[in-house]
Amino acid sequence: MTQPIAEKILHLRRLLHHYNAEYYLHHRSPVSDREFDALMHELEALEQAHPELYDPNSPTQRVGSDLGSASFATVRHKVPMLSLGNTYSIAEVETFYQRTAGSLDHAPFNLNCELKFDGLSISLEYEDYRLARAVTRGDGRQGDDVTENVRTIRTIPLVIDRDKGAPPQFEVRGEVLMPWSSFESLNAEREAAGEPLMANPRNAASGTLKSKSSAVAAKRHLDAIFYQLIADEVTTQTHSERIRLLREWGFKVSDHSTVAHSLTEVEAYIDHWDKERSRLPVATDGIVLKVDSIEQQQQLGFTSKSPKWAIAYKFAAERAETVLRSVSYQVGRTGVITPVANMDPVQLAGTVVKRASLHNEDIIKKLDLHVGDRVWVEKAGEIIPQIVGVNVEARSSNPDLGEKVCFVTHCPVCHTPLVRYEGEAGTYCPAQYGCEPQMKGRIEHFVSRDAMNIQSIGPKTIDTLYANHGINDCADLYNLRVSDLAGEKGERQRSAEVMVEGIAQSRRQPFDRVLYALGIRFVGKVAALTLARHFGSIERLMQATPERLTEAEGIGPVIAQSVCDYFAETHNRQLVERLRAMGLQMEMTEEAAPIGHALEGKAIVISGTFEHHSRDEYKQLIAAHGGKNTGSISAKTSFILAGAAMGPAKEEKARSLGIPLVSETDFLQMIGATDTPTPTAESPTPPSLPADKQTAKPTSTQPKQTSLFDDPSLFE
Repeated sequence: MTQPIAEKILHLRRLLHHYNAEYYLHHRSPVSDREFDALMHELEALEQAHPELYDPNSPTQRVGSDLGSASFATVRHKVPMLSLGNTYSIAEVETFYQRTAGSLDHAPFNLNCELKFDGLSISLEYEDYRLARAVTRGDGRQGDDVTENVRTIRTIPLVIDRDKGAPPQFEVRGEVLMPWSSFESLNAEREAAGEPLMANPRNAASGTLKSKSSAVAAKRHLDAIFYQLIADEVTTQTHSERIRLLREWGFKVSDHSTVAHSLTEVEAYIDHWDKERSRLPVATDGIVLKVDSIEQQQQLGFTSKSPKWAIAYKFAAERAETVLRSVSYQVGRTGVITPVANMDPVQLAGTVVKRASLHNEDIIKKLDLHVGDRVWVEKAGEIIPQIVGVNVEARSSNPDLGEKVCFVTHCPVCHTPLVRYEGEAGTYCPAQYGCEPQMKGRIEHFVSRDAMNIQSIGPKTIDTLYANHGINDCADLYNLRVSDLAGEKGERQRSAEVMVEGIAQSRRQPFDRVLYALGIRFVGKVAALTLARHFGSIERLMQATPERLTEAEGIGPVIAQSVCDYFAETHNRQLVERLRAMGLQMEMTEEAAPIGHALEGKAIVISGTFEHHSRDEYKQLIAAHGGKNTGSISAKTSFILAGAAMGPAKEEKARSLGIPLVSETDFLQMIGATDTPTPTAESPTPPSLPADKQTAKPTSTQPKQTSLFDDPSLFE
């Protein structure tokens, strides 16, 4: 290799980095798309010809890789990533302001006001002017290394221009975001594929950043905005000046920050953005106020969990007014009837909303809804917003006001008279075995990730199997053959093989998953695991009385009666026998026995959000190690497994009772599971067991596929 080739590669990389920054940060395009692509192709060709010059920070690496990684390494933060205290009223902001003034002996101080973006906190470390690693916030002390996925975010600089004045080593912190436009596109794709919709951009960004495939991350067009610089060599003495430096070095920072010199200016900033935030291209959930002087920040110091010099003001849920046009009714898997309001489209929290949940009959009565009413809609982090009120005063001048909304009396699908059980808010269609949405819903639950995990079957596939192949319940799936699905000329052979192989693999799922997959009312994943371990087999469970069932830890009378009612149905007992005949696991194996006694006799409350496992998975781990999950804090609580965003009321009650808070990391160390891989959307397996309890998992050559409708030719 000659020196000119190496210099040419370096020149192309610098040039393309510059063009990327101009396009994604400054919305300018110095060259045409064709010229940019030509330069990129030239660089790709040179790098392929000279692999010894590989650079993970090359512009050619922005597309990511689909090879994936088994897990994310855990990295300790050099400086802890503390959370901020929250306020929810102007009065609380005034208290913070006065407290800060008193702590500074009433010396003059300014507050930097900035938008609180609703994403995933990230720390980027640069070494020798190059991105070295990207780490999630985690528990504040350590997080997950997601560098490969972060490299795909085009607004993040991979290499810093030495001429911009940056030190060779520094850390920058910010928020990884999914813009509203990317979020809507992602959910449109998921809806078309029959997949569950993402709840909000924050969850979508988090799931994307924790994806095993950096190619997936690249496709979803994440963004990032930065708000903190940590560097010993930087002598600038205000936060606002450090943000200016980040902008000069090529980082994307908020264009909407300002320095307030008084409480009046702070309140004006909050009032302005409470109204204008809906116009932003990304989700925001509040305002962050920081003392601007670095020296005064150091003087104020920290509590054990948060800085004393900063606070977050959280916006109330955004509300919009629109017109109710009609109410439709949906039938769920368990037969519950959910009313849905159909409204004139309205902009709300960054998206256009046309439907809202009305929850149940009582809510409709309480709202006293009429067709044509002007209604107020809120969207508090959910996909389907909710109607929270009616503009009654507008009725007198409303010529379009129609009849009062009355809850339906018969199932909208099978027309069976509806029932409402004592003590429940929901209304149900009792025709479990003759109502199409319920029959399909049970199959969908059966194949879901946390149940039998048959990834090759999605909702649209179930629709087709139900309509064309006589699949009326989950046991029917095990009668499917490749020849039934491959087409007359075998044109869908591979897709059919994928489906049948996925069904066959599901026979290896353990008994507790099979029990959960049956869809017994009130029996979730944790209850299924508890029942499976307590009774050991389906026979003993089917024979158990309500009294025997409540002997299992955490099983109350409601779950016990539901289990008895389920097995009292001849149809359900026959279904179990058919599944047994198909080879499904109907008893616990030795490997599935409780895996430890580290939490024996301890009552544990889970609160907050977590990085390594979901709340349900932590409930399983607690039960597996002999602990008891409890829903409320009392003097009998042993400790609280405390994640991020733990409710302040719970935290205060715990402290008043002297109940310790245990972090996620400490909890995993307590049960000996510190090397547990982090679950992701692509990794649906339950929490890993200690090495002495692990069993070998069969290797499958089945390609990853969420739904067979990813291959649209399957059921043409």
